[in-house]
Formats: sequence, C-alpha cells, structure tokens
Amino acid sequence: MRHKHARTYHLPWSPGSTSDDKRHAEVESLFGGEEVVVLEKMDGENTTIYADGFTHARSIDSGPHPSREKLRALAAWVGVVGVPETLRICGENLHARHSISYDALSAHFLAFSVYDGDQCLPWDEVVFWCDLLEVQHVPVLWRGTWDEAAVRACWTGRSVASPGDEQEGYVVRLASGFRAADWPTSSAKFVRAGHVQTGSHWMHESMVPNGLRRTRSG
Repeated sequence: MRHKHARTYHLPWSPGSTSDDKRHAEVESLFGGEEVVVLEKMDGENTTIYADGFTHARSIDSGPHPSREKLRALAAWVGVVGVPETLRICGENLHARHSISYDALSAHFLAFSVYDGDQCLPWDEVVFWCDLLEVQHVPVLWRGTWDEAAVRACWTGRSVASPGDEQEGYVVRLASGFRAADWPTSSAKFVRAGHVQTGSHWMHESMVPNGLRRTRSG
C-alpha cells in the first residue's frame, strides 16, 4: 500500500506560511512536557522510499523528473537489503535545486521519518534504520524537553546540512513514536520569511543539481 505523507502545520511564530498553509494556534498542548527533536528543514521534494524499492514524491501519482530518476538507485538499494515489507522511509530529495542553493550536502537524500505500517517510529529508531541502510538523515538542531526559547533559537539562517548555505527553517517532532495519522499534531515547522514556494516551476526548467560536500582523499 502506498501512502501520501501528511502535511506539516506551521508553528504560530513561523513567518513563511502562505494563505494555503495550515498553522497551529498554539503548541503548548501538543509539546508541553514532551521530549522533542528539532530537525533542519530542507528545501527539497518530500519523497517516500518503500521496502520493495518503489519511490514516489509526496503525490503518489507523481510523474517523471530527472531528480526523481536519480533517487531510484537509493530506492533500489533499500529494496534489495531486505527490510520489513511494512517499512517506508520519508525524506527530502535534494538532487534538484529549488529555492535554496545547496553546495555542501552530505547526500542528495536526507531522511526525516521512518514508518512501520501506520506507526511513525521514534527518532532513535529512525537513526537506527538510517545507519543500517547507510542513509543520511536531516541534522538534529536540538533535542530535549519542550522549551520554546530553545526551539526558537534553532533558527540561525545558516544551514547545518550544507555549511555556508541558507537555512530554510526547522521542524519540531515528538522524539517518541506516534500514529502516522497524528503527524499533524505531533510535528510543526518554522519556515523563513519570504521563502519562495516553488510549487512545480522548478520541474519545468533544466535541472540544476545541488552540490555535495567535498571529502578529503588519502
């Protein structure tokens, strides 16, 4: 069964929401007293990889695009490893440049959640599966019991995932596991002011690839 990933609502203080976005009126009732993980939000395409090697963008019937084709090698790798058939990995496909130019990514796919059936796994299990499958995950900017000041401080304007480049924002999620259907009430995002919602226009232009971090040889 294929699944369309749920949308993430904006935090009350997120300046980058549009009239089409949904925003939490308050978040203390969602996160107060809970352990949360704050992840860097990446300017890519929400993508799901399944245990059988199938992959699609957020829309299940997404069409072809060079950036999506490039992700198929990673999806094929997941398909031959032999993970449980109910497992799926969700993350950002960063092969194509959208609004932010990344020049020092560790990988062109960065996972932000792993699901087992209808359950969103705890963050520690997300890291476990990423390590096992040699898949990179988005950087953790902060982790701890909900503290609005500490969460707000995660906005610096500079990317950790691609040092020297811009930061799109951050996503807060419960560190514990929860039902997939509860993603909208178990997560929230901050998006920078004036962030261009590229929609589909980047798909209709020549693909400009994001750059990978250089590693020392020898």
